[in-house]
Amino acid sequence: MSLLLIRKPKTRKGKKVLMAREPQLIEGPRSMLFVDGRKCGGDVKSCMKDLQQLKKPLIKVLNRNNDITPFDDPSSLEFLTQKNDCAMFAFGSTSKKRPNNLILGRIFENEVLDMVELGIKHYQAMSEFKNDKIGTCVKPCLVFNGPKWAQTEELRRLRDLLIDTFQKDKVEAIRLQGIEHVMSFTCNDDMTILMRSYKIQLKKSGQKTPRIELVEIGPSADFSIRRTKIASEALYKQARKQPKELKESKTKNITHDNLGNTHGRVHMGKQNLGKIQTRRVKGLKKSSEERKADRLKKKEMLKAAAKEMLTNNE
Repeated sequence: MSLLLIRKPKTRKGKKVLMAREPQLIEGPRSMLFVDGRKCGGDVKSCMKDLQQLKKPLIKVLNRNNDITPFDDPSSLEFLTQKNDCAMFAFGSTSKKRPNNLILGRIFENEVLDMVELGIKHYQAMSEFKNDKIGTCVKPCLVFNGPKWAQTEELRRLRDLLIDTFQKDKVEAIRLQGIEHVMSFTCNDDMTILMRSYKIQLKKSGQKTPRIELVEIGPSADFSIRRTKIASEALYKQARKQPKELKESKTKNITHDNLGNTHGRVHMGKQNLGKIQTRRVKGLKKSSEERKADRLKKKEMLKAAAKEMLTNNE
């Protein structure tokens, strides 16, 4: 067990830090740790800088080079993510065997849940696009093109990993002018991942809905999938499990329609309509003819009962 788990707080500030690291019912946005390998330069360095720009302010950067091999021994990387309180990491390195190597991964219970090793085949940094950029802390709109994203388990996990990478604060509603940035991911037939970044411009269209134009602002990258390490189905299901307190409890006999109206159903026992009090209701009063008919019916019933008693006595 790591020393960070059994360490006891000595100050009030340290107690708050350790309490913030404990599991929460409603988790905040995930921070990402950027780590450089033994050798890191060229396209990998510029790619990680652009990712930091897109991920701000949910980032923590380690500037020193680290002799870490995540696929062989991820313990050092797990220690660094736990120490910096990050749920995700990006590890960049380059070597003769694996040039321009970028590893993206997620952490669950202080251990690596899944990670994907991407090779950068072609890269254009944001600085190479000479146009207006978007501001920081802008939440991008993610678009995944092609049917291959749902065909294999590795691509499905990679799609979830990319969503977690660029996800920021959760919002309940958004206005049209608030959508400024689009991140597009395309999976080709040769399993090449194309990442493109666009700025949304709203133009006049003569109607209520504006005309939308996309301007590429970078970064632009072509990735190849090299190695993957995905969690088992049981562990992945456990990581996605929600606490019982957040699950909506269903209420019996209450339904909601598409317009947001609430409909309730009331169950009542069997009623005897003959015993319902209706004398005080003017609309349900009996007419004079109905009253005469009731009196005659009662007299006939009394006569029949008297005759029956006489026959029984004889």
